Amino acid sequence: MPKAQETILEIDLQALKHNFEYLKSRVQQGTQMMGVVKAFAYGSDANEISLFLQDLNIDYFAVAHAHEGIALRNAGVTKPILVLHPQAINFKLLIDHCLEPSLYNAKIFNEFIAIASQEDQTHYPVHIKFNTGLNRLGFSENDVNYLISKLKENNCIKVKSLFSHLAASEDLNEKDFTLNQISSFKNISENFIIKLGYKPMLHICNTSGILNYPEAHFDMVRTGIGLYGFGNSKKENVHFKPISTLKTIISQIHAIEKGKSVGYNRAYKSDGFMKTATLPIGHADGIGRQYGNGKGFVHIHGKPAPIIGNVCMDMIMVNITHIDCKEGDEVIVFGPEQTAELLAETVHTISYELITAISKRVKRVYIK
Repeated sequence: MPKAQETILEIDLQALKHNFEYLKSRVQQGTQMMGVVKAFAYGSDANEISLFLQDLNIDYFAVAHAHEGIALRNAGVTKPILVLHPQAINFKLLIDHCLEPSLYNAKIFNEFIAIASQEDQTHYPVHIKFNTGLNRLGFSENDVNYLISKLKENNCIKVKSLFSHLAASEDLNEKDFTLNQISSFKNISENFIIKLGYKPMLHICNTSGILNYPEAHFDMVRTGIGLYGFGNSKKENVHFKPISTLKTIISQIHAIEKGKSVGYNRAYKSDGFMKTATLPIGHADGIGRQYGNGKGFVHIHGKPAPIIGNVCMDMIMVNITHIDCKEGDEVIVFGPEQTAELLAETVHTISYELITAISKRVKRVYIK
């Protein structure tokens, strides 16, 4: 690719293909793959990513909210789309766009049945979520009889899958907890299936579940962060390729004398002569203020340049005293070598938070 001439997010679709194929190699033939493309496909581009994965014959997609699924439909995605956290106000729109809701409590369950009935639906596909320990969304084991009775009263919906979500699948210190979640889900599912009279698909594994708990792959697995190049462990990261490289350029270089300050609130004061570079990227682009004042860094010609002073809305300043560079040179904020995971660790957060924060105003460029 040519050197960046502005702030861009470069998205490598061949790296995405590599990650998808690696994850697919870790599950048994016949196990379906669900690509999680919520939050603008983890800060990249949900439409481009989904259409590319659709061409690779992925089986399913998942989004958080109905409007995300509608955007995919408008872009040409025809594969089934699970809406993980639907709200009742969007149920008619959800049906109009052939999206499949996760039903996670009695209120949502009954409200969807009411709308589906009003819309003259028969056997509309829904997914029933059970809480097995994450304690975020989901029915409890004690709700099975209630659900079965309601399902047998109505033919407007049909259960496409039963699923749950692992709380700590990446942390092998919590293996007993995860195994207990898996066991609980199996028990709930077996009871539900016997009483329902047919077998929906079962799925519980996220990316780390795929990698660490092959016995729990069931009928389908869900992968989000793995598609985008992170395996949630040093051991697994070597098998993945980060798909996104955030690049910018040097707008201006300053010579700073001892005692002079840099940036808002004079948060940085030089203790000697130094050179700084101002870059056209800031917290409005997704590089939060927490990365300022020497915590975060970028790379220029392969060398780290610490962020100094407070991060501005549209700019950051970095220390280039020991880097031979000039105005207009390319800067790597994160990428395959200097990863988002490493940058996120400097402020004690995770790659998910950093990559999903990249603003839509940052231009996307695709390597196809």
